[in-house]
This record gives sequence, structure tokens and C-alpha cells, in this order.
Amino acid sequence: MIPALLILVVYIFVLWLVFVQLKIAQFSIAWGVISALVGVHLLLIFLIGLRFVTPYSTDATVVQHTIQIVPRLPEPTLVTAVLVEPNVPIKKGQPLFQFDRRPYQYKVSQLDAQLAQAKQNVLVLGADYNAAVQKIVAVKSDLGFAKEQLFRAQSLAKRGAGPEEDAQKWQAQMNANEASVMEATAEAERSRLKYQSQWEGVNTTVAGAIAQLKESEAAQKQVAATIQSLKAQLETANYYLDNTLMVAPEDGHIVNLQVQAGMVAGILRVGGIASFIVDSDRYVLASFTQETLKYVKVGQPVEVALDLYPGQVFGAKVDSIWWANGEGQYLPSDIIPKFYPADPNLPQGEFAVKIYLNNPSKVGLPIGAQGAAAIYTSGGGFAALRKITIRLHSWLNWLYPMPF
Repeated sequence: MIPALLILVVYIFVLWLVFVQLKIAQFSIAWGVISALVGVHLLLIFLIGLRFVTPYSTDATVVQHTIQIVPRLPEPTLVTAVLVEPNVPIKKGQPLFQFDRRPYQYKVSQLDAQLAQAKQNVLVLGADYNAAVQKIVAVKSDLGFAKEQLFRAQSLAKRGAGPEEDAQKWQAQMNANEASVMEATAEAERSRLKYQSQWEGVNTTVAGAIAQLKESEAAQKQVAATIQSLKAQLETANYYLDNTLMVAPEDGHIVNLQVQAGMVAGILRVGGIASFIVDSDRYVLASFTQETLKYVKVGQPVEVALDLYPGQVFGAKVDSIWWANGEGQYLPSDIIPKFYPADPNLPQGEFAVKIYLNNPSKVGLPIGAQGAAAIYTSGGGFAALRKITIRLHSWLNWLYPMPF
């Protein structure tokens, strides 16, 4: 920058000496054209320096994350209360909208009742199983007593000390007890299978799909799948019940609030009922022509002049460069692309630079605010000239656009 200024000053001094002071040559149209061409070439040094050393963009926009507020409910639901005001700061977790809880509460209560009944059935099956086990113990005790009596009667009959009819009577009694043991054992096994067929504390009869447990592994797998389906239905019902109260996902605010109590949300679930603007991670996105980004790097200083604040310039830094442009994207298709000469009236493809202000909390940055941005790849005279340019842009915002 300094050598360019020296060259320009020397050139003007030489012209003054030649044509004014020493009058070595007579100034004419030819000399005027030659002098102007040389001067223009000297001015190109400043134009090129400003263009590449301090890239400048008048297409800078404040970008904020937005969240579409969409009711997470399976069916059209009545809005019973609007708990937020537009353009008012909202904290994360603060209630926004209340939907009618009754249909979802009814569903949860129904499933809870089914689970309670299933748990009671499990206890009944357990009691039946324990009773069957105790019955086995009793009949086994009777069988032991019958065996002992049969042994004594047979011993007495062999020695002639007792009648043969007693031995035959106790033999018949022992056979009956053995049959009772077998029957009680089978009954206990059936009770055990019914009792142990419960899965995670819920009996297979919960779903109402299986009325009687089959003693096979395939049937138990089918029952387990039915139980899993019922538990998933209950969890889903609780999820929808919880979502009848919508809360703020982050700190922010809502604009253009059109939701009113009494409206039904969810008839056509193709969009949100409100737009939530997030406060955090606000940044400025400025587009630059491709060639001017040659020397731009992450972390370099930036100055931003927002049209919202005439006369003010804010310090910032380069966060990243978006090395991508939609003009280079082609969607999969069976149609061969057609190429035409570019319209000279349209600007060439540009790349965006993501910029963060140094003190964003001290600056109100509404979404969509526009302005200008200048990146300083190095210091020196070019940076000084660019600082003058962006400050002129900021101060002219007091007048432009003209009110008349």
C-alpha cells in the first residue's frame, strides 16, 4: 500500500514539474490521454489491493436457528390453552401450548387397568400352583402311610396273624394314592406352566389373544410377543399423554403466533403451528465472489455494519468458509443436462463466509437483519481504506434509501 501511494505521489509530482513548474512540454489532448491512462493503471493497484486484501460484501445476513413447533400427537387434538405470548423471551422447558389430555388419559387408564388385572391373575396362578404342590405333599403322605400299612398287613397275613383281606384293602388304597399323586403332580405341572409363562410380571392372558396356555415353546414365544406389544402400546400412550403439554425446546421466542385456544391441531400434519426462533448460536452469513476469498482464512478479523444500526460498526471474526454452491449440484436423473452460456447480467457463483461477532450479547441480532461485511486478511493501508469504506456504508444508512 505505501509503495503504491509513493508511486502515485511521485507520478503527480512529475506531471506538475513537467507541465506546470518547468513547462518542459506543452499540455495537450494527447498528453492528457497518456497521463490519464498511466494514472488509471496506478489506481488499479488500489482496486486490486482492496479487492483481494480486504474482501467486501454488501450481502451479509443475520442467521438464527429456527425450530418448527409441530404437535407430536397421533390424531387431531383440541388446543385448550396458549401459555406464551409472541415476541416475549422464553426459557427452555417453559410451557407453550396445552392440548386436550382426556383422550390420551383414557387410553393410559385402560392399559393400566389391563396390567393391574394381569398382575392379579399372576398372583392367582401362583396361589393355584402352591396349592397343587401342597396337594402333592398330602397325597404322597397318604401314599406313604398306605405303603406302611400294606407292608404290615402282608407281614401279618404271611404269618397267619392277620386276615388277607386287610392286605388287599391296603393294596387298593395304595394304588388309589399313587393315582392321586400322579393326578396332583400333573395338575401342579399345569399350574406351574401357567404361572411361569408370565413375562416380566405380566401374564400371557393380558392381551386377551390367548385364553389358554399351550405347553409348547412356540406358544410361549407368541405370548411373549403379545405382551411386548401391549407394553409398547402403554409406553406410546404415556408418551402422547406427556406431549399434550408442549414446552420450549431452547431459549428463544415465537413470532407470528396464530394459535388460539379452541382450534384443532393435527388435521393436516404437513407443517408446524408456530415457528420458534432460538437465541443461541446466532451468526452472520456473508456471500463473496469466489476470487476474493483467495487469502481468507479462519480467525481473520472482520467488521460488520448492519443496516439496523446506522453509524455503528461491529468487530467479528471468520468462523468458516462454506466451500459449496448449489450451481455445482445435479440431482440423479435420466435426463442429460443442458448447458447454455451464462447470463452476463447475473452475478457469478458466490461462496458464503460464516462470521461470529465478538460481543453478540451486546448487539441485538434479529433474524434476517442485513448489512455489509469486510474481511481483513492483513493490515496496512488497504485495511485503512476499507475501514473508511464500511464506515461510509454505515453512516449513509442514515440517509439511504432517501425518504423523498
